[in-house]
Amino acid sequence: MKIKCTGCSKVYDIPEERLPFGEIISFPCPACKGIIKIDLREKTNGEAVAPQANSAPDRAEEEREMPKGETLQKIIMRRLQELPPMPQVMFKAREVMNDPKSNFKALSDILETDQAMATRVLRLSNSAFYGLAGKVSSVQHASVLLGYKTVGEIVSMAGSSTLLGESLDGYKLDSGDLWHHSMAVALASKIIAKKIKPEMENDAFAAGLIHDAGKIVLDRYLRERNTLFEEFMKDGEKTFLDAEKHILGFDHSEIAALMCQSWKIPNTLTTAICYHHYPSRSRESILAYIVHVADSLSLMSGIGTGIDGMLYKMDNRALGYLGLSEDKISPIIEETVDSVQKITSQMK
Repeated sequence: MKIKCTGCSKVYDIPEERLPFGEIISFPCPACKGIIKIDLREKTNGEAVAPQANSAPDRAEEEREMPKGETLQKIIMRRLQELPPMPQVMFKAREVMNDPKSNFKALSDILETDQAMATRVLRLSNSAFYGLAGKVSSVQHASVLLGYKTVGEIVSMAGSSTLLGESLDGYKLDSGDLWHHSMAVALASKIIAKKIKPEMENDAFAAGLIHDAGKIVLDRYLRERNTLFEEFMKDGEKTFLDAEKHILGFDHSEIAALMCQSWKIPNTLTTAICYHHYPSRSRESILAYIVHVADSLSLMSGIGTGIDGMLYKMDNRALGYLGLSEDKISPIIEETVDSVQKITSQMK
Protein backbone atom coordinates (compact mmCIF):
# COMPACT_ATOMS: atom_id res chain seq x y z
CA MET A 1 0.00 0.00 0.00
CA LYS A 2 1.23 3.49 -0.86
CA ILE A 3 0.99 5.92 2.05
CA LYS A 4 1.51 9.65 1.49
CA CYS A 5 2.40 12.19 4.14
CA THR A 6 0.59 15.41 3.26
CA GLY A 7 3.02 17.36 5.38
CA CYS A 8 5.99 16.78 3.09
CA SER A 9 4.37 14.77 0.23
CA LYS A 10 6.74 11.86 0.83
CA VAL A 11 5.23 8.57 -0.38
CA TYR A 12 5.99 5.27 1.36
CA ASP A 13 5.27 1.89 -0.20
CA ILE A 14 4.51 -0.51 2.67
CA PRO A 15 3.76 -4.20 1.98
CA GLU A 16 0.13 -4.89 2.90
CA GLU A 17 1.06 -8.00 4.87
CA ARG A 18 2.91 -5.72 7.34
CA LEU A 19 -0.13 -3.51 7.98
CA PRO A 20 -2.54 -4.31 10.85
CA PHE A 21 -5.83 -3.93 8.98
CA GLY A 22 -8.74 -3.36 11.31
CA GLU A 23 -6.81 -0.81 13.37
CA ILE A 24 -5.95 2.89 13.32
CA ILE A 25 -2.18 3.27 13.17
CA SER A 26 0.13 6.25 13.56
CA PHE A 27 3.85 6.70 13.16
CA PRO A 28 6.28 9.60 12.63
CA CYS A 29 7.14 10.48 9.05
CA PRO A 30 10.91 9.80 8.72
CA ALA A 31 11.22 12.82 6.43
CA CYS A 32 9.36 15.64 8.23
CA LYS A 33 8.69 14.01 11.66
CA GLY A 34 4.99 14.77 11.34
CA ILE A 35 2.64 12.08 12.65
CA ILE A 36 1.16 9.92 9.88
CA LYS A 37 -2.19 8.56 11.01
CA ILE A 38 -3.97 5.95 8.87
CA ASP A 39 -7.38 4.39 9.43
CA LEU A 40 -7.11 0.73 8.38
CA ARG A 41 -10.47 -0.33 9.76
CA GLU A 42 -11.68 -0.55 6.17
CA LYS A 43 -9.30 -1.86 3.53
CA THR A 44 -8.63 0.77 0.86
CA ASN A 45 -7.82 0.50 -2.85
CA GLY A 46 -4.10 0.38 -2.18
CA GLU A 47 -3.50 4.06 -1.46
CA ALA A 48 -3.78 6.06 1.71
CA VAL A 49 -3.11 9.68 2.51
CA ALA A 50 -2.01 10.80 5.94
CA PRO A 51 -3.53 13.88 7.55
CA GLN A 52 -1.61 17.13 7.35
CA ALA A 53 1.57 16.97 9.43
CA ASN A 54 0.98 18.54 12.81
CA SER A 55 2.99 21.25 14.47
CA ALA A 56 5.27 20.19 17.32
CA PRO A 57 2.77 21.10 20.09
CA ASP A 58 -0.04 19.25 18.24
CA ARG A 59 2.21 16.22 17.73
CA ALA A 60 3.07 16.17 21.43
CA GLU A 61 -0.63 16.25 22.35
CA GLU A 62 -1.39 13.45 19.91
CA GLU A 63 1.52 11.40 21.24
CA ARG A 64 0.25 11.84 24.79
CA GLU A 65 -3.02 10.23 23.74
CA MET A 66 -1.25 7.09 22.49
CA PRO A 67 -1.55 3.89 24.56
CA LYS A 68 0.79 3.47 27.53
CA GLY A 69 1.26 1.33 30.60
CA GLU A 70 -0.64 -1.93 30.82
CA THR A 71 -2.63 -1.21 27.64
CA LEU A 72 0.52 -0.71 25.56
CA GLN A 73 2.20 -3.71 27.17
CA LYS A 74 -0.71 -5.91 26.09
CA ILE A 75 -0.36 -4.60 22.52
CA ILE A 76 3.36 -5.37 22.59
CA MET A 77 2.77 -8.88 23.94
CA ARG A 78 0.35 -9.57 21.07
CA ARG A 79 2.95 -8.36 18.61
CA LEU A 80 5.84 -10.36 20.04
CA GLN A 81 5.00 -13.06 17.52
CA GLU A 82 5.98 -10.59 14.77
CA LEU A 83 9.52 -10.47 16.14
CA PRO A 84 12.32 -11.90 14.06
CA PRO A 85 12.95 -15.20 15.85
CA MET A 86 16.29 -16.08 17.29
CA PRO A 87 17.66 -18.33 14.50
CA GLN A 88 16.42 -21.86 15.14
CA VAL A 89 19.82 -23.21 14.18
CA MET A 90 21.17 -21.55 17.36
CA PHE A 91 18.87 -23.60 19.55
CA LYS A 92 19.50 -26.80 17.61
CA ALA A 93 23.25 -26.24 17.86
CA ARG A 94 23.02 -25.74 21.62
CA GLU A 95 20.95 -28.93 21.95
CA VAL A 96 23.66 -30.84 20.11
CA MET A 97 26.39 -29.31 22.28
CA ASN A 98 24.49 -30.30 25.43
CA ASP A 99 24.14 -33.90 24.25
CA PRO A 100 27.05 -35.98 25.64
CA LYS A 101 26.60 -38.46 22.78
CA SER A 102 27.00 -35.85 20.03
CA ASN A 103 30.14 -35.21 18.02
CA PHE A 104 31.78 -32.39 16.05
CA LYS A 105 30.27 -33.57 12.75
CA ALA A 106 26.74 -33.44 14.18
CA LEU A 107 27.34 -29.83 15.23
CA SER A 108 28.77 -28.79 11.87
CA ASP A 109 25.89 -30.52 10.03
CA ILE A 110 23.38 -28.46 12.04
CA LEU A 111 25.19 -25.17 11.46
CA GLU A 112 25.64 -25.76 7.75
CA THR A 113 21.86 -26.00 7.25
CA ASP A 114 21.94 -22.20 7.51
CA GLN A 115 24.60 -20.94 5.12
CA ALA A 116 24.40 -17.35 6.33
CA MET A 117 24.94 -18.53 9.91
CA ALA A 118 27.75 -20.89 8.86
CA THR A 119 29.49 -18.02 7.05
CA ARG A 120 29.28 -15.73 10.10
CA VAL A 121 30.55 -18.54 12.35
CA LEU A 122 33.54 -19.05 10.05
CA ARG A 123 34.34 -15.34 9.94
CA LEU A 124 34.18 -15.04 13.72
CA SER A 125 36.25 -18.20 14.17
CA ASN A 126 38.96 -16.62 12.03
CA SER A 127 39.03 -13.41 14.07
CA ALA A 128 42.20 -12.42 15.89
CA PHE A 129 40.35 -12.88 19.18
CA TYR A 130 40.52 -16.67 18.88
CA GLY A 131 44.10 -16.71 17.62
CA LEU A 132 43.28 -18.68 14.48
CA ALA A 133 43.17 -15.89 11.88
CA GLY A 134 43.00 -17.45 8.42
CA LYS A 135 43.38 -21.02 9.73
CA VAL A 136 39.76 -22.19 10.02
CA SER A 137 38.38 -23.63 6.78
CA SER A 138 35.04 -25.15 7.82
CA VAL A 139 32.56 -25.23 10.68
CA GLN A 140 33.67 -28.74 11.60
CA HIS A 141 37.28 -27.57 11.58
CA ALA A 142 36.31 -24.70 13.92
CA SER A 143 34.58 -27.17 16.25
CA VAL A 144 37.66 -29.38 16.44
CA LEU A 145 40.12 -26.52 16.94
CA LEU A 146 38.08 -24.40 19.34
CA GLY A 147 35.90 -26.91 21.18
CA TYR A 148 32.18 -26.96 21.95
CA LYS A 149 32.17 -24.20 24.55
CA THR A 150 33.88 -21.64 22.34
CA VAL A 151 31.88 -22.58 19.25
CA GLY A 152 28.75 -22.13 21.37
CA GLU A 153 29.77 -18.52 22.03
CA ILE A 154 30.51 -17.97 18.35
CA VAL A 155 27.13 -19.39 17.34
CA SER A 156 25.41 -17.03 19.81
CA MET A 157 27.30 -14.00 18.49
CA ALA A 158 26.67 -14.96 14.87
CA GLY A 159 22.95 -15.45 15.48
CA SER A 160 22.52 -12.22 17.42
CA SER A 161 24.33 -10.12 14.81
CA THR A 162 21.23 -10.19 12.59
CA LEU A 163 18.73 -9.61 15.40
CA LEU A 164 20.69 -6.78 17.04
CA GLY A 165 22.50 -5.32 14.04
CA GLU A 166 19.90 -2.87 12.71
CA SER A 167 19.81 0.85 13.41
CA LEU A 168 17.35 1.97 16.11
CA ASP A 169 16.27 5.51 15.25
CA GLY A 170 14.14 5.87 18.37
CA TYR A 171 17.22 5.29 20.52
CA LYS A 172 19.53 7.27 18.19
CA LEU A 173 21.63 4.14 17.60
CA ASP A 174 23.33 3.58 14.26
CA SER A 175 23.49 0.21 12.53
CA GLY A 176 25.75 -2.11 14.51
CA ASP A 177 25.80 0.01 17.69
CA LEU A 178 23.49 -2.25 19.69
CA TRP A 179 25.28 -5.42 18.57
CA HIS A 180 28.71 -4.01 19.44
CA HIS A 181 27.48 -2.91 22.87
CA SER A 182 25.79 -6.28 23.42
CA MET A 183 29.01 -8.09 22.52
CA ALA A 184 30.94 -5.89 24.94
CA VAL A 185 28.50 -6.70 27.76
CA ALA A 186 28.60 -10.42 26.92
CA LEU A 187 32.40 -10.50 26.95
CA ALA A 188 32.67 -8.38 30.11
CA SER A 189 30.07 -10.62 31.81
CA LYS A 190 32.13 -13.67 30.90
CA ILE A 191 35.33 -12.06 32.23
CA ILE A 192 33.64 -11.18 35.54
CA ALA A 193 32.05 -14.63 35.89
CA LYS A 194 35.40 -16.29 35.23
CA LYS A 195 36.86 -14.35 38.18
CA ILE A 196 34.12 -15.00 40.71
CA LYS A 197 31.91 -17.87 39.50
CA PRO A 198 33.55 -19.83 36.63
CA GLU A 199 30.63 -22.25 36.30
CA MET A 200 28.44 -19.30 35.26
CA GLU A 201 30.62 -18.17 32.32
CA ASN A 202 28.27 -19.53 29.64
CA ASP A 203 25.12 -18.11 31.22
CA ALA A 204 26.82 -14.77 31.86
CA PHE A 205 27.90 -14.52 28.23
CA ALA A 206 24.42 -15.42 26.93
CA ALA A 207 22.60 -13.01 29.28
CA GLY A 208 24.97 -10.18 28.41
CA LEU A 209 24.49 -10.75 24.71
CA ILE A 210 20.70 -10.27 24.74
CA HIS A 211 20.31 -7.99 27.78
CA ASP A 212 19.11 -5.05 25.62
CA ALA A 213 17.01 -7.04 23.15
CA GLY A 214 13.91 -5.22 24.42
CA LYS A 215 15.09 -2.12 22.58
CA ILE A 216 14.41 -3.70 19.19
CA VAL A 217 10.75 -4.05 20.20
CA LEU A 218 10.34 -0.65 21.84
CA ASP A 219 12.11 1.32 19.11
CA ARG A 220 8.93 1.76 17.03
CA TYR A 221 7.07 3.13 20.06
CA LEU A 222 9.86 5.59 20.78
CA ARG A 223 9.73 6.77 17.16
CA GLU A 224 5.95 7.20 17.37
CA ARG A 225 6.43 9.32 20.49
CA ASN A 226 9.55 11.13 19.33
CA THR A 227 8.37 14.59 20.44
CA LEU A 228 7.58 13.41 23.97
CA PHE A 229 10.92 11.65 24.32
CA GLU A 230 12.83 14.67 23.03
CA GLU A 231 10.97 17.00 25.40
CA PHE A 232 11.56 14.73 28.40
CA MET A 233 15.28 14.30 27.67
CA LYS A 234 16.10 17.81 26.46
CA ASP A 235 17.92 18.82 29.67
CA GLY A 236 20.55 16.17 28.94
CA GLU A 237 20.24 14.66 32.42
CA LYS A 238 17.70 11.90 31.78
CA THR A 239 18.27 8.53 30.12
CA PHE A 240 16.13 6.60 27.68
CA LEU A 241 15.42 4.27 30.60
CA ASP A 242 13.97 7.20 32.58
CA ALA A 243 11.95 8.26 29.55
CA GLU A 244 10.61 4.77 28.89
CA LYS A 245 9.29 4.49 32.45
CA HIS A 246 7.81 8.01 32.39
CA ILE A 247 6.22 7.93 28.93
CA LEU A 248 5.50 4.23 28.29
CA GLY A 249 5.04 3.04 31.86
CA PHE A 250 7.70 0.29 31.62
CA ASP A 251 11.21 -0.12 30.24
CA HIS A 252 13.16 -2.19 27.72
CA SER A 253 14.47 -4.64 30.33
CA GLU A 254 10.90 -5.67 31.20
CA ILE A 255 10.12 -6.22 27.52
CA ALA A 256 13.36 -8.19 27.09
CA ALA A 257 12.18 -10.51 29.86
CA LEU A 258 8.92 -11.11 27.96
CA MET A 259 10.94 -11.89 24.84
CA CYS A 260 13.04 -14.38 26.81
CA GLN A 261 9.87 -16.12 27.95
CA SER A 262 8.69 -16.24 24.34
CA TRP A 263 12.01 -17.77 23.29
CA LYS A 264 11.84 -20.24 26.23
CA ILE A 265 15.13 -18.99 27.65
CA PRO A 266 15.91 -20.35 31.17
CA ASN A 267 14.54 -18.40 34.13
CA THR A 268 17.99 -17.63 35.55
CA LEU A 269 18.89 -15.70 32.38
CA THR A 270 15.45 -14.10 32.12
CA THR A 271 15.69 -12.78 35.70
CA ALA A 272 19.18 -11.38 35.10
CA ILE A 273 18.05 -9.60 31.93
CA CYS A 274 14.88 -8.25 33.56
CA TYR A 275 16.82 -6.70 36.46
CA HIS A 276 20.12 -5.80 34.83
CA HIS A 277 19.47 -2.10 35.56
CA TYR A 278 18.20 -2.79 39.10
CA PRO A 279 20.06 -5.89 40.36
CA SER A 280 19.09 -5.24 43.99
CA ARG A 281 15.47 -6.02 43.01
CA SER A 282 16.41 -9.44 41.64
CA ARG A 283 16.29 -11.38 44.92
CA GLU A 284 20.06 -11.72 45.05
CA SER A 285 20.60 -12.97 41.48
CA ILE A 286 24.38 -13.10 41.04
CA LEU A 287 23.84 -13.17 37.28
CA ALA A 288 21.84 -9.91 37.42
CA TYR A 289 24.71 -8.23 39.28
CA ILE A 290 27.27 -9.61 36.81
CA VAL A 291 25.35 -8.27 33.79
CA HIS A 292 24.71 -4.96 35.58
CA VAL A 293 28.41 -4.40 36.28
CA ALA A 294 29.38 -5.59 32.79
CA ASP A 295 26.84 -3.18 31.26
CA SER A 296 28.18 -0.30 33.37
CA LEU A 297 31.79 -1.03 32.42
CA SER A 298 30.87 -1.38 28.74
CA LEU A 299 29.13 2.00 28.86
CA MET A 300 32.27 3.47 30.42
CA SER A 301 34.25 2.07 27.48
CA GLY A 302 32.01 3.95 25.02
CA ILE A 303 31.18 0.95 22.83
CA GLY A 304 27.82 1.45 21.04
CA THR A 305 26.48 3.49 23.92
CA GLY A 306 24.21 6.05 22.26
CA ILE A 307 23.63 9.62 23.40
CA ASP A 308 22.74 8.76 27.01
CA GLY A 309 25.42 6.17 27.73
CA MET A 310 27.35 8.20 30.28
CA LEU A 311 24.25 8.94 32.38
CA TYR A 312 23.78 5.41 33.72
CA LYS A 313 25.12 4.83 37.22
CA MET A 314 26.39 1.58 38.70
CA ASP A 315 24.53 0.24 41.75
CA ASN A 316 26.59 1.26 44.80
CA ARG A 317 26.66 -2.23 46.26
CA ALA A 318 27.26 -4.12 43.00
CA LEU A 319 31.05 -4.42 43.13
CA GLY A 320 31.00 -5.38 46.80
CA TYR A 321 28.27 -7.96 46.22
CA LEU A 322 30.44 -9.63 43.57
CA GLY A 323 33.60 -9.31 45.63
CA LEU A 324 35.27 -7.07 43.07
CA SER A 325 37.53 -4.21 44.09
CA GLU A 326 37.72 -0.96 42.11
CA ASP A 327 41.25 -1.73 40.95
CA LYS A 328 39.80 -4.62 38.91
CA ILE A 329 37.65 -2.29 36.78
CA SER A 330 40.26 -0.90 34.37
CA PRO A 331 41.72 -4.32 33.44
CA ILE A 332 38.21 -5.65 32.70
CA ILE A 333 37.41 -2.64 30.50
CA GLU A 334 40.73 -2.95 28.66
CA GLU A 335 40.24 -6.67 28.02
CA THR A 336 36.66 -6.09 26.86
CA VAL A 337 37.58 -3.31 24.42
CA ASP A 338 40.47 -5.34 23.01
CA SER A 339 38.23 -8.40 22.56
CA VAL A 340 35.45 -6.47 20.80
CA GLN A 341 37.94 -4.84 18.43
CA LYS A 342 39.46 -8.20 17.50
CA ILE A 343 36.07 -9.78 16.87
CA THR A 344 34.46 -6.93 14.93
CA SER A 345 37.50 -6.40 12.70
CA GLN A 346 36.75 -9.76 11.10
CA MET A 347 33.07 -8.92 10.57
CA LYS A 348 33.60 -5.71 8.57
